[in-house]
Amino acid sequence: MKIYLAEFLGTFWLVLGGCGSAVLAAAFPDVGIGFLGVALAFGLTVLTMAYAIGHISGCHLNPAVSIGLWAGGRFPANQLLPYIVAQVVGAVVAGGVLYVIASGKAGFDVSAGFAANGYGAHSPGGYSLLAALVSEIVMTMMFLLVILGATDKRAPQGMAPVAIGFCLTLIHLISIPVTNTSVNPARSTGVAVFVGDWALAQLWLFWLAPIVGAILGAVIYRFIGSAED
Repeated sequence: MKIYLAEFLGTFWLVLGGCGSAVLAAAFPDVGIGFLGVALAFGLTVLTMAYAIGHISGCHLNPAVSIGLWAGGRFPANQLLPYIVAQVVGAVVAGGVLYVIASGKAGFDVSAGFAANGYGAHSPGGYSLLAALVSEIVMTMMFLLVILGATDKRAPQGMAPVAIGFCLTLIHLISIPVTNTSVNPARSTGVAVFVGDWALAQLWLFWLAPIVGAILGAVIYRFIGSAED
């Protein structure tokens, strides 16, 4: 149970830190942290948790990552479901904590977004469903390539959390305007359940696309990372 609790806590921190920065600090009156700050917040949550719990659970924090690691031959199939359950529950609990904090301010309106992921009218930049689908697939694919490469036994040791954290930061810098950046079904679910309505209606994409992207990334790395020529 310790590894599942670690995944719960790690995903809790990712959603509270990343989505919390978007909801509470991105457009704070006078001086907000903006897209750059939110991108860094997501990267820092993974970076800090990778050092804190990486040696306990592997610090997946993301159903797509767990599935991608399984597809890459790095994770057993019999642990997939409990990992995913722990990640989703951690994300929803974090969403609840964030809701309690955010609703303490007069004028708070959860339907305004609450850092939920969306496309079309609910994309920050008004991007289409196709654009959102392609963005989430490609970004998650590259995320898995970095994760698998950085954690390869042949890679420089001890630096994987830095590479993975900065990769997630870069992904957010690219794709926040498109979908608010998911690449993580648990992160999307954790806030969508509180927004309801359109966020739940569009949630399917933020499960499907990251999982497809993760599997693609794993397949590609198994090919290019093979010891054989």
